[in-house]
Amino acid sequence: MSHLSVNHLLGIKYITKQDIELILDTATNFKEVINRPIKKVPSLRDITVANLFFENSTRTRLSFELAQKRLSADVVNFSASSSSVKKGETLVDTVNNILAMKVDMVVMRHANPGAAVFLSKKVNARIVNAGDGAHEHPTQALLDAFSMREKLGDLKGKKIAIVGDILHSRVALSNIFCLQKLGAEVKVCGPTTLIPKYIESLGVKVESDLRKALEWCDVANMLRIQLERQDIKFFPSLREYTMLYGLNKELLDSLSKKIIIMHPGPINRGVEITSDVADSDQSIILDQVENGVAVRMAVMFLLAGRQ
Repeated sequence: MSHLSVNHLLGIKYITKQDIELILDTATNFKEVINRPIKKVPSLRDITVANLFFENSTRTRLSFELAQKRLSADVVNFSASSSSVKKGETLVDTVNNILAMKVDMVVMRHANPGAAVFLSKKVNARIVNAGDGAHEHPTQALLDAFSMREKLGDLKGKKIAIVGDILHSRVALSNIFCLQKLGAEVKVCGPTTLIPKYIESLGVKVESDLRKALEWCDVANMLRIQLERQDIKFFPSLREYTMLYGLNKELLDSLSKKIIIMHPGPINRGVEITSDVADSDQSIILDQVENGVAVRMAVMFLLAGRQ
């Protein structure tokens, strides 16, 4: 199969296992491209992409921009904090104005869950969801799966622990959907107040003890504590969170096997993981960043092919 079953990337929930594998295989080719001296390919030379970020983002936005430039696309950047949205313009107005400029694809991050799905029904352009509230963040899950596959091969039967603030995390939800479609087993670990009630209905086991979760898994994905989405009442203090759910080198070295450490970034160093864990040879955090560009190239390339 050489094309996606969907016209948009709205969430991992909406794509098939074959779609995921096609994206990851295509990303493998693009990773080879971006490691050449001449990093550009003309694949999207006639395509205009608008990046609409209604919510702050540095890494995801830069990663998408770099991916677009590597594909030779024309890029329009729009950050809502400095735009007419502040003056009360609606999402549809904003997008229609941008589409009037003949844009083929929209990469959007928005605080409202479902914003990308809503948009896909209203405008005639390919939509890539770059994060909608605490709902989904599909390209992060794809780059995480790509990074794991590079280290472990086929993910079928592999054990992945997702640790931390599951409740506020779009990364967790997209990762769960993606890993399950690829046949991996997923456990979540964190304070009870940060584990959503519905999580077991997704076929995910809950472990409250960090050491047990780490002894069980092949990969630990350490999520950022989303302080900006929380009132502080979810746990008594950051220090207490770190004592119970923070990963330090001593704990990592005391495990009975070597596991892979991931983090979607940005890291609160000394909270979810200490610096010596983030910078250790078991960490693939910088690989995730590099792979993010290749995976986002693959997604946009395949969606453009659906035109």
